[in-house]
Amino acid sequence: MKILFVGDVVGSPGRAAVKALLPKVRQAHDIDFVIVNAENSAGGSGITPRTARDLFQSGCDVLTSGDHVWRRP
Repeated sequence: MKILFVGDVVGSPGRAAVKALLPKVRQAHDIDFVIVNAENSAGGSGITPRTARDLFQSGCDVLTSGDHVWRRP
């Protein structure tokens, strides 16, 4: 099993990079499972339902977080 862990995805530029690159990387390296740190995916601090949905739709399987996850309701 091949697992890819993507470090901190920050704001819309980070989400755009995941959306553009993740499908290609998954296919090129036959990745089975993708874990992404998303605690800064909303405007550079925190996470929202929309940013989580964007990342899942881009091919992420699991989102992790840290203390910044609490910056958004």
